[in-house]
Amino acid sequence: MASLVPTKQFLGAPSSSDIGSSRLGSLQLPSKLSFSNFHIQSRPSHPKRLEIQAAGSTFGNYFRVTTFGESHGGGVGCIIDGCPPRLPLSESDMQVELDRRRPGQSRITTPRKETDTCKISSGTADGLTTGSPIKVEVPNTDQRGNDYSEMSLAYRPSHADATYDFKYGVRSVQGGGRSSARETIGRVAAGAVAKKILKLYSGAEVLAYVSQVHQVVLPEDSIDHQTVTLEQIESNIVRCPNPEYAEKMIAAIDAVRVKGDSVGGVVTCIVRNLPRGLGTPVFDKLEAELAKACMSLPATKGFEFGSGFAGTFMTGSEHNDEFYMDGHGRIRTRTNRSGGIQGGISNGEVINMRIAFKPTSTIARKQQTVTRDKHDTALIARGRHDPCVVPRAVPMVEAMVALVLVDQLMAQYAQCMMFPINPELQEPLQSSTSESAEVSL
Repeated sequence: MASLVPTKQFLGAPSSSDIGSSRLGSLQLPSKLSFSNFHIQSRPSHPKRLEIQAAGSTFGNYFRVTTFGESHGGGVGCIIDGCPPRLPLSESDMQVELDRRRPGQSRITTPRKETDTCKISSGTADGLTTGSPIKVEVPNTDQRGNDYSEMSLAYRPSHADATYDFKYGVRSVQGGGRSSARETIGRVAAGAVAKKILKLYSGAEVLAYVSQVHQVVLPEDSIDHQTVTLEQIESNIVRCPNPEYAEKMIAAIDAVRVKGDSVGGVVTCIVRNLPRGLGTPVFDKLEAELAKACMSLPATKGFEFGSGFAGTFMTGSEHNDEFYMDGHGRIRTRTNRSGGIQGGISNGEVINMRIAFKPTSTIARKQQTVTRDKHDTALIARGRHDPCVVPRAVPMVEAMVALVLVDQLMAQYAQCMMFPINPELQEPLQSSTSESAEVSL
């Protein structure tokens, strides 16, 4: 059989006439080959063209979100790709969430004054999504670049100033550039779309609240995750649904705020009415995706799911969530130490997680640091910064959780819903009690 692979003969190698029709296995090479007769022609040497793909600003697989902009640039925003068509959507849907995130909303947040008014510039027509990319923009209007003159020379301790220089060799000094929490505006805007899809299609609801500020810790059993409401969470400036502990948390923030210092805290997030079956085994477990999403937020330092680290103090018989049949013929668990996910897949119970946020690194107190030209110095940071980030982190956490869940919802639909489900074991993704009957998605 003739070879389909073209060959190029080396000088000094046996010719085809020498080989004849002999098989490759019986090929006899000369006993001596002179390497001086070998000449390998090479192409002229040219510098290789290096193609670098920018990474780190896009999240999601099916519902993809790319954020853009910097704290003291012209504006910030996002591009949402993969949103289902025919979803009712307007700026007001996003503005509600952006208002919860915006600065200057109370004395315990940064005094920077921004309205964070968003504009949808593509992807909708006649109040409905078209299926094409949705671009959302929010202008920056209250920049004070001069506040960062000292920080252009010296690194803020525990801030991203130094590591950005280590990685890129250049950085946007004013406002921290991409490391600023203003980047999360794009996440919250996209999260508002994700939350609407989840609510309309499957009746799922994502809620977060502050459960700890510094040493003020809300008792775990003081909030009923089945009944807690957004109104209860939004009833005070710290976003804790327990009024007594909310006052203690506000006092803790005030105590450090007047001293130019900061404190951290914990945000608890729950998801109710999420369909069963979301998530996949092994590398893309649902809790792993949620952890990555939440830990990508600025100032995060820890993530707990379900029983978390406390579960390590229990035995298996104490920790296991026993199954039972409820009055509607559904398989349920009597307890929820698994946090609503088992084997990386949602089981229909309330999902719960806790995200730890460090104290704000930019503080108005003298700290030792080094300059960009590597000299020891002292720094008192200026600028407008949150004495505690957790009250404003609440809508950010909700957004990232919603982005994960809508992406997983679309993945489940694509893989497991093409053929009729097994009604003995599976349930439809679309809830019969959701608002989706009003909208054809």
